[in-house]
Amino acid sequence: MIFHGMNYLAVILAAIAGMMAGAAWYGALAKPWMKAVGMTEEPQQSPKIYIVALISQLLIAYILAGLIGHIGTYTIWGGVLSALFCWAGFTLAPMMTNHRFQGNGWDLTTIDAGYWLVVFALHGAIIGWMGI
Repeated sequence: MIFHGMNYLAVILAAIAGMMAGAAWYGALAKPWMKAVGMTEEPQQSPKIYIVALISQLLIAYILAGLIGHIGTYTIWGGVLSALFCWAGFTLAPMMTNHRFQGNGWDLTTIDAGYWLVVFALHGAIIGWMGI
């Protein structure tokens, strides 16, 4: 799907910002996150995981840019507000449900949902500021 007038630089910068946020967020919260998911030692991660993460960040930024373009909120605040609505409805709500059915505690939901809140806010701010 191609959106007319899409600002691909904004999408790429938003995705990079999301990756950087992930490095900082989970770098700072690695031990509480590992405890929340029941890990006892640090996992060995394949570079493929980071490729999937980057593709996910690009997809989120691209779709959010398309939504912001349709809504017409070409300001930082408009982008952030649109992103927060998307986060609450499409990330937080399913995550809360999944974590409860998986038997995970609210600590995991707080860590993971907090990260995605930061990502969506960054994406929305960058896309709203730079325009679609």
